[in-house]
Amino acid sequence: MNKDSGAGFFTGLMVGALIGVVVGFLYAPQSGSETRRVVKEKAATLKEGASAAAGKVKEAARSRIASEEE
Repeated sequence: MNKDSGAGFFTGLMVGALIGVVVGFLYAPQSGSETRRVVKEKAATLKEGASAAAGKVKEAARSRIASEEE
């Protein structure tokens, strides 16, 4: 199994989720201003989640590097 398969899967998952959200908003039965408000809220939530995930990845990488150096 390739070491990068986890990163590739996560990237694919995020891209697929983003596409799903965009398509969902395009077909949403809401006014434009309501849709923009929802998109802004979701973007803020996704940004927070991405920051948390990036922090976990950084910590895992640091841990892995430290264990490789020993």
